Amino acid sequence: MTNLVVLERNLWLSLTEISGADKVTFLDSTVLPKGLFSPAVDGFAERFIVAQKTLQAENKLYATSEVSSDQHLHQELLNKTETLFHRLLKERHHKLRAVDVLQLTAHSLHSHESFAEEDLIQSFIQKLLITDYRARYIKTKDNNEEVHKGQTSYDSFTEVADSDDFFHNLWSVSNEETGRYEKIHPMDVQMAVFHCADSFLKQLMVTKLSQCQYALPLLVPDPFTQQIEFPLWTFRQINKSWKMRNINNEIISQTQPIYKAKTPMVFFFRFGSVSSSKSQLMNSLINEKHNTFFHRNCPGSSKNRVLMDGVVEIAWFCPSGRDTDKFTECVAFCNLHGDAGDHEKQLQILTEMSSVNVVLLPQLQRNDRSMTKLQELYKGSKPLICLFTEDESAVTVLKKKYRIGLKDRNQSDVFEELRRGIKDCLSESSSTFKLEDVSKHSDIKVDEEDDDDCRKGREAAQQMMSLLEKKDLTEIKESFLPHQGKLWHQWSQMNKELHQAQGNELEMDISRKQKEMKNIREMQHKTDISEFIKFFIKEINSDTGHKMFFIKWFGILLYDYTSADLFVLHHKYYETWSTVLKLKEKNKLEELTLKQTELERISEDLQAAAFGLEHIMREIGQIYESCSSVKKNKKDLQVHFSSLPSLAAEMMISGFPLELMDGDAAHVPVIWVSAVLDQLIQKLGDQRVFVLSVLGLQSSGKSTMLNAMFGLEFAVSAGRCTRGAFMQLIRVSDEMKTQMNFDYILVVDTEGLHALELSGRSTTHHDNELATFAVGIANLTLINIFGENPSEMQDILQIVVQALMRMKKVRLNPSCVFVHQNVSDVTAEEKNTEGRRRLQKKLDEMTKIVAKDEVFDAKCFSDVIRFDVQNDVKYFAHLWEGSPPMAPPNPNYCENIQELKKIIISHASKSHGMMVQHLKLCIKDLWEAIKNERFVFSFRNSLEISAYRKLETKYSKWSWSLRSAMMEIENKLYNKIENEAIHEVEETDLQNELRKTSEEVEKSMSEFFEKDKDKDILIQWKTSFENKIKELQENIVKETKMKLNGILDTQRTHHENTPHENIKVLVLKHKDNANNAETLKKTTEAKRTDHENTLYEKSKELLKLKANDEETLRKEFDLFWAQTVDEITSDTPPINDIDIMRDVIEILSDIYEGHLPADLFKEDIDIFTVPGFSKYVFKKSSKRGFKGWVMGAWRRFIKIFGFAKTLSPEKEAQIRSLVSDVDQHTDKMIQSFNISKIGYNISCTRNLIDYINKRVTEHQEGQVKYEFKDEFFIDLVLSICKKANKKLTNQHIIFKETTFSQKREEYYSIFQTYCHVATSVAIFGEIICQKLKEPIEQSVYKKTARDLTEEMRTNCESLNGNRSNLEKHILKTLAEEEDFDKYINYIHNPRDHFKSFIRDEVSRYINGKFSLSVLPKMKENIKLLQQKIMKAAHESTEHVQVNSGDVGLWLKSFTQQLSDALIFSEKDLSGVKHDDVEDFNLLEDVIRQELSAIISDISSRFNTNTFPVKLENNFRPDELLTDHFSQCCWVQCPFCGAICTNTIENHDGDHSVPFHRSIGLNGIYTSNLSTNICSSAVASNNLCFYPNDSDDKVLWRDYRRAGGAFADWSITPDLSELPYWKWFVCRFQKDLEKYYKKTFEGYAEIPDEWRQYSKQEAIESLNKYL
Repeated sequence: MTNLVVLERNLWLSLTEISGADKVTFLDSTVLPKGLFSPAVDGFAERFIVAQKTLQAENKLYATSEVSSDQHLHQELLNKTETLFHRLLKERHHKLRAVDVLQLTAHSLHSHESFAEEDLIQSFIQKLLITDYRARYIKTKDNNEEVHKGQTSYDSFTEVADSDDFFHNLWSVSNEETGRYEKIHPMDVQMAVFHCADSFLKQLMVTKLSQCQYALPLLVPDPFTQQIEFPLWTFRQINKSWKMRNINNEIISQTQPIYKAKTPMVFFFRFGSVSSSKSQLMNSLINEKHNTFFHRNCPGSSKNRVLMDGVVEIAWFCPSGRDTDKFTECVAFCNLHGDAGDHEKQLQILTEMSSVNVVLLPQLQRNDRSMTKLQELYKGSKPLICLFTEDESAVTVLKKKYRIGLKDRNQSDVFEELRRGIKDCLSESSSTFKLEDVSKHSDIKVDEEDDDDCRKGREAAQQMMSLLEKKDLTEIKESFLPHQGKLWHQWSQMNKELHQAQGNELEMDISRKQKEMKNIREMQHKTDISEFIKFFIKEINSDTGHKMFFIKWFGILLYDYTSADLFVLHHKYYETWSTVLKLKEKNKLEELTLKQTELERISEDLQAAAFGLEHIMREIGQIYESCSSVKKNKKDLQVHFSSLPSLAAEMMISGFPLELMDGDAAHVPVIWVSAVLDQLIQKLGDQRVFVLSVLGLQSSGKSTMLNAMFGLEFAVSAGRCTRGAFMQLIRVSDEMKTQMNFDYILVVDTEGLHALELSGRSTTHHDNELATFAVGIANLTLINIFGENPSEMQDILQIVVQALMRMKKVRLNPSCVFVHQNVSDVTAEEKNTEGRRRLQKKLDEMTKIVAKDEVFDAKCFSDVIRFDVQNDVKYFAHLWEGSPPMAPPNPNYCENIQELKKIIISHASKSHGMMVQHLKLCIKDLWEAIKNERFVFSFRNSLEISAYRKLETKYSKWSWSLRSAMMEIENKLYNKIENEAIHEVEETDLQNELRKTSEEVEKSMSEFFEKDKDKDILIQWKTSFENKIKELQENIVKETKMKLNGILDTQRTHHENTPHENIKVLVLKHKDNANNAETLKKTTEAKRTDHENTLYEKSKELLKLKANDEETLRKEFDLFWAQTVDEITSDTPPINDIDIMRDVIEILSDIYEGHLPADLFKEDIDIFTVPGFSKYVFKKSSKRGFKGWVMGAWRRFIKIFGFAKTLSPEKEAQIRSLVSDVDQHTDKMIQSFNISKIGYNISCTRNLIDYINKRVTEHQEGQVKYEFKDEFFIDLVLSICKKANKKLTNQHIIFKETTFSQKREEYYSIFQTYCHVATSVAIFGEIICQKLKEPIEQSVYKKTARDLTEEMRTNCESLNGNRSNLEKHILKTLAEEEDFDKYINYIHNPRDHFKSFIRDEVSRYINGKFSLSVLPKMKENIKLLQQKIMKAAHESTEHVQVNSGDVGLWLKSFTQQLSDALIFSEKDLSGVKHDDVEDFNLLEDVIRQELSAIISDISSRFNTNTFPVKLENNFRPDELLTDHFSQCCWVQCPFCGAICTNTIENHDGDHSVPFHRSIGLNGIYTSNLSTNICSSAVASNNLCFYPNDSDDKVLWRDYRRAGGAFADWSITPDLSELPYWKWFVCRFQKDLEKYYKKTFEGYAEIPDEWRQYSKQEAIESLNKYL
């Protein structure tokens, strides 16, 4: 029977070797009950034996056939390998890069159980990155589906099929189908990734495998060349921790880089094919609950393994110090995959290096080729354990040689025997294994040596580390990193103190601190840079390929250098801390004090000893900040300091974290961080980022969670807790960018709250700072809660709620997700529901508590932040599946990580993130506010300010577009009105004309709010600005309609009366209403036209009399001229008789009935420049009792000896605003008088004074608590009229000269022409051209003025932006000119100064660019007009000829075509007889000839002198621009007088300015002029002022409580240098003291530091603030 079984076995094993026909015969044979095979098989057996003998004979004849067979097998293996790589990667040369797999992809969010083949690689990597050990258990989706499809093919068989058919088909199908659908082995996926990964991904991969407690590739044959590689580089970041007991039975902890650890090593291998799983056996020795080594019974395993044969894997058993440990020391286990006989090199290396060799053996023959090696091992001195898979015997021991049978034995017994055997062998062996020693073997490739960049990076790092040799770790930072030591800590502390200024000498104190800070920076700058840092800068600044390897190597070697000492220090710390706790319980105070002192010393040592890459970068950051502060390079810095941020930005892009908050100094290096982010923008563009921060108690697993979630490498091991805050970029894949609104996730990892190392000092303030910063900077904050300790939970929740509440108050809207880690039963829904309820309750409680401190109206947590307790709370399972150090990460934890990642992405998809530029500003704003004790009050949102300024600039352009378009429309309609082409203007007409521009503006607004990068910030103002634009449009339409219909009304009045009656009526009206100046102008021009036509008729009469001689002509003309001038100027006094100030005195005498002050003109009165208005007012009488009298006396006393300002800043501002407003309005009135057209009349002055009187009366009858003295009204009238005097006189001179003197010769020329021209057509043609001359000139100047205004709005730097931009250029010009009077005018009369500045800018622009810009425009405009006129003449001629019309029809057609371009109509020729004009072609020729001459004449007078003279006031570019820029806010700060820079008048929200100035400049003083600056004063804790002449003082920091104007201003604390006004105070100190008759002394003494600012520094500082 035995022989039969053997024969059957051999037949079955040889089945694959027989031919297809024989195989069919064999399988088709009938199965008989009496035996396994039927007689039919006998013949087959005989044939098989014969064939076998024949084959043996052939083998003897062809000895080379074995070689051929080996080659065939090798080629077959290569083909399989190629196929595998193609299935997984499509191409085996495809390189997987760490930078690519670490980006956020859609695939990284999937958590399917099975995947398509092409997704296996990505799925494996993504699961491995989150340390999910099930990465090896992924299934192939296609396999399952295809097999299922294969099974469906059996549907064709019927239920009645006989058994033969059933077995036959079943066998045939399994043969074909399994071949077609070979599953990919999970370890082939792992090794494919390994072979295709770049060096950094390999290292990351192996590190993650180690964290999963998986075996790691130690020796790896190349799948195509079989060259063996030792990937030592991949082990460099792996550290193992374990605990052992020493001889005193004390537990000793150890943590070592695994490449340095010396441990015993047990080597497992097999010969031949064995029935037992070697890997499974090894797992039982390391962790029976975890598959450290993948084996045949693992999920997904198959026989089709391609890449694992010859691979040696290694794993370590790390004891926990407990009695249950399988081994008492750390032991390495190596596993050679495949038949050891086929992998001799690996076998040789590992058997030599091992402490114990363990071999699995089948039943071998004596002549087996493996016996030689076994004999050699048996004879060797090393312990050998042989495991026989076909042997049933128990353990046998002979001279350190063990024999254990495995067959049919209890597995637990086998495992225990094997464990004891190994343990006994190890106890007797002194041999140890060190990973690095593997590289000493020849014939293997070591990745570190083979890769040039890796090798060079290591050599550079080793060279750098050599500089640290024999240095005490606690002294290294002080020696090698001096810039971040005491000086930086002092600077940081002083910077915080600066923001909490105290005392009365506020500016002096601030300046003193700023000087000390500057001195510290200078000392920092003088500090030498260590060779250590120089070397690092040189390496990372190089263009070599090994830069990233250098940084990695440096981190590896530095960790190796510091870890042992740090471990000892931490051990000391926790021992001392435990002692302190015990002493507190026992109340032993003396011992407690000593131990606490010791604890603080150890804490300082820990701080000093902590030394990593972050400290190197911190040092570079401080080198940069010191150089930046003193504005010069360091002498020993080999590169310019400005290039340092670029190096840090490159490191961030490469995946290294950057320190955001210095954990040692508890300070944010804003200058450095801002510079790095600027460089990030330079390199990547201003990308959109989603900022994710994490907060939690120390050692609560924050960094571990982030590392698992995104594959990061934040420090997590013992002694490496995060200090401060770090930020790291995670790239978002292109596919995800289409779904998300951002390009990167910026992860911010923070220091643990309640850090033990800080326990020697108060942690509460530091925790609040950190929490506020982490929450404020982020779009989403993960609140990490560890365990279920209620007290710890309460501590963190209070801190978090306070931070969120602060954000709410400053209009930042972060969101948060609570992560509750280490929950015992995360799957229990009832427990989770209860947990959520408790958390919600606790949050609501904390909200009520914090709301009281923060003065915030909130009853529950949802009042603070939008929060969904169901979706925004995530419960996490325990991190470990079992007990460390051998426990792998819990798969449930990994699932929780994946779920949390999805929640984060869900939040992110609804968020717009922020631009990197915005992030930079956010960091700066948050930190500036955090440094101040009052965060909410101090927070200045630069993002909003910047976005609002941009919106203001856009608004300025939109409003200008509408105004400019309406000017064009108004001009055309005005011309038509003058030409009597239209008789009514309706709003709908204007709206229709404006529609195109309006739609363009609406489109521009819509695009701006929808597409601008700041759209999320801008959206809050969208409705407001849309309404503003709509309101503006309605207003300009109404104003234009009113203006044009007013002209039409005047026109109708003019037609209803005779010219003489018009003059009389309108002169009377003019005395009562200045607006009728337009009517006077029209009447005057009508009379002039009438006289010109009379001149024409007179010339005809002279022609009839033959009075052609020159003498007669001159005589007749002089007579006519004298009559004309007398008639036109009958109501206009001669120039010599105009004395406007005499008229003013006359009118004032009438008002005061002759009782004017005798010294009215003794003083040079200018109310616009007086320091204050207290001398002009007295308080309104009020009834007060005794208490009021006492308080009044006290107020008089403190006015003398204390706050000596009679009027409050608010009242001063009210009066100054009145003066400014009256000045602006009277200026517009003067323009409307049109003196240059109609001449001066005393009624002009009377109207001005009447208006001033009306405004002053209305003001003091209002809500004010004071009355004006008569001197105020008189001085205001005199000041305004003095300003107007020159302007009115000059305009009257222009009227006289332009209207008459300059016209005399022009009229005589016309007279001559009339008399000498022969034909009526020629005369009529010349008259038309002469009539067109002035309209042409007027039109050209108007059009050019509008064009120039448009050009200056674009090209003139000072006029092309918003109000802030204009103010910047005004201040710059003031500083350059250094004119004190102009400064005073700017301070007290900003509107007037703005107007003067715009006028000067326009004048400079016109004069500077006249030839390049103005003249070409004028020539182009006059050319276009000439073409339009000739076109009108030609088309009129054609029209008359077609319609057989007369000259009347021609003239009507001609004037209608020009009616919108020129003020020229038929009425201009109403007195000219032209009935005899019949030749219209000749008329057209005459016009062409005469028009060319007129155009040439007009053009010849284009120059810089005539341009401003010829322009009417209303159409001057400076007036147009002044009008545009005046439509803004003019409210002044009640303290310093700075003007609100909002571009919109009556804007929403508070008034504000970019920077304030010394309140002394506004005349505010105590006993002397004050140097206090508003934005500094509001930061003070004890500085006070008395608002509105009140007896109650108010703290500056609570200035809004003063009410009135104070409550309408937002003054944010700003303790930056503000050089501009400090320079001004120092430069004009004497002028200011003389002007205000006070000095800068005592508390108001000017700090010496102010005097150090140069004019250039002052000017340059404007770019920072405006």
